[in-house]
Amino acid sequence: MKAVLFDLDGTLFDTAPDFVVVLNQLRRQEQLPPLAEENIRAAVSNGARGMVTLAFALGEDDPGFDDLHQRFLNLYLNHLAVKTVLFPGIETLLHTLAENSIAWGIVTNKPEAYTLPLLSAFAHLPPPGAVVCPDHVRDRKPHPEAVLLACTQIGCDPREAIYAGDHPRDIEAGRAAGMPTIACSYGYIGTDVDVTNWNADHRVSSANEIWPLLQTHYLQRP
Repeated sequence: MKAVLFDLDGTLFDTAPDFVVVLNQLRRQEQLPPLAEENIRAAVSNGARGMVTLAFALGEDDPGFDDLHQRFLNLYLNHLAVKTVLFPGIETLLHTLAENSIAWGIVTNKPEAYTLPLLSAFAHLPPPGAVVCPDHVRDRKPHPEAVLLACTQIGCDPREAIYAGDHPRDIEAGRAAGMPTIACSYGYIGTDVDVTNWNADHRVSSANEIWPLLQTHYLQRP
């Protein structure tokens, strides 16, 4: 095992608190009452478009959707990393990986314009060996292109890496790239979702479980 790759929102960072503020701010501008935090949290992994759909019951082809989507993105860009935090256990995990000469990287469907400023707010973390956003590839997840690009940037074979994420597209991308996968059930997952149906190689309910999992299955020394 030479690298651990992560999805961003819902796996490394709990970005939902900022999205709650921004989405409800946009609803206020439209004279609508706020949505409950738990409803927004469950939609974060569906991206900005999914959150706009949730907030306004509009399809992407409906009139007014594109305007609301762009306003939402503009509001979010001005509210990056205000309330966002690392999930419990992630900071310790990243330092442990660095201490053991294991690279870590990010493979996300979050555009670079939002990913890089977010990472800059957490510059105290060990630097990632790869950051791959949809801007960098032709096909975004669940296509494996971004996962494979991260392996190329780090300099490892896909079989020498593992991918952790909180959405079935993360697991699908990792499996398509030929690497083992970890389903993170602590992320933005609806109560009606059965993570065991994702066919991940492993499932964790806390980031604190990832390092012991790696030690048990991938870091045994003869």
